[in-house]
Formats: sequence, C-alpha cells, structure tokens
Amino acid sequence: MSILEAIILGIIQGLTEFLPVSSSGHIELGKAILDVQLADPLLFSIVVHGATALSTIVVFRKIIFDLIKGLFSFEWNEDTQYVFKIALSMIPVGVVGILFEEQIEELFDGNVFFVGLMLLFTGVLLYLTTKAKEKTGDVTFKNAFIVGLVQAVAILPGISRSGSTIAASLLLGINKSKAAQFSFLMVLPPILGTLLLKVLKFMELSGGPTAATDVASIPPMILLVGFITAFISGLFACQWMIKIVRKSKLQYFAYYCFAVGAIAITYTLIGA
Repeated sequence: MSILEAIILGIIQGLTEFLPVSSSGHIELGKAILDVQLADPLLFSIVVHGATALSTIVVFRKIIFDLIKGLFSFEWNEDTQYVFKIALSMIPVGVVGILFEEQIEELFDGNVFFVGLMLLFTGVLLYLTTKAKEKTGDVTFKNAFIVGLVQAVAILPGISRSGSTIAASLLLGINKSKAAQFSFLMVLPPILGTLLLKVLKFMELSGGPTAATDVASIPPMILLVGFITAFISGLFACQWMIKIVRKSKLQYFAYYCFAVGAIAITYTLIGA
C-alpha cells in the first residue's frame, strides 16, 4: 500500500463511517478498485476504525461526559436511562457478532456484487425517510431495542450503520436531532468492542513466526497517514451528518446508494 492509497482509504473510512452510505461497503469497493494488497489488513482496519471512534468521542465529548457523570450518580435519572437504552440497543448486534462471526467475515472478502445489492437496500431505507411525517418523539426502551435490531442487520457490508439506524429512528417517530445523536452514540460501544477484539486477535496472531514480517510490511507512516486522514474526515462527516438529518436531506444519499450499488453490480457482471 502506498501513502496515496492510505490517504484515499482513510478518507473513505472517515467519511463513510458517518455518512449514510456504508463504510464497510465503500472500503471493500475502494480496495477492489485500487487493487490494494495488505499483508495485514487487520492492523490497518484497527487503525482507521480507531480514528473514527476517536472522532465520535471528540464530537460528542460533552454529552458522553454528562452521561458518564449521570451514570455514576447511581440515580435513575435521564442520563442513566439513556445509557441503559444504549446498552439495550447493543444486545442484538452482540448476539449476531458472537453467533455468526465467521459467516460475516466471509462477506468482507471483496464480494463486490453482494455489496452492491446491500447498497441498493440502504438506498431504499434512506428513501423511505422521505415518507416519514415530522415527529417529535423521544428514544424509548422499545425504540432503542428496535433500532438495535436494525444495527445488527447493518453488520453486513453495504448496509450503512448510521443510515439504517437513523432511518429506523425517524420512521419510529423520533425527533431528528435525537435520532442522529442516539445513532452515533449507540454505535460507539460496539465499535470500541470490535476494536478491542481485533487488537486481541492481532496480538494473538503476532505470536506467529511470520508476524514480524507481516507488521513490518506496513510501514508506520502508512498507518499514521491512514489514522490522520480517517480522523479528520470523520470529524467533518460526523458534524455534517447531524446537519443533514436536521434538514431532512437523506434522500440525496439514497440516490447515491442506488447509483453506486448499480455500478458495483454492473462492474461485477462485466468483470465476470
């Protein structure tokens, strides 16, 4: 991987982690188009996902601090309830991740056709939000679990986690700003949990005889460039996405998903 490719993939990760167009799908498409070959894709994935997780924490740092402070007050207040709603939303994705880990990992192997189909599905979800009436509802425990189920489906490459969870929240009648906030905060624990598992897996693999060679084949500068570009683009995309949801502009990303999904499917069929 060259520095330019690291920059491109870092930007793709940062932007698409928050914009409703599927980061996993675009990373797979980006690697396929650039023909990027990584000796250790797990390490690069840890770095860029860590960068976008950090950008989320930076954007919502005040809210996160207030939630933690409220939780340690040991009172059943709004902050504590909000934390428990986030915890409830994590259950479906946790169950799916544990039971179907190997099957899911097989889908992240350059399956451009499948990614294209899932992008079309994401486009449909986003377009449905144009039919949702203006609502002012709050996040309830029931809604939190339903949105959590949607997040579990969004594990599949090509389905946008932010797009699908925000779309589901809006269709459930949740206020736009609250829908965006809950969507970004609810995905943070699973992202950090996945990162931890990847780090543990990487450390386990690093005990092998070829580990030193594999790690050395990804220069530190490549990892640093990928981290910085993913972090900066993630900061921009996260704040931009909040404004997009408030202004009800998700349909434009639906059209984008339709176009990219169709291109991905056509690319696969022509290549075949």
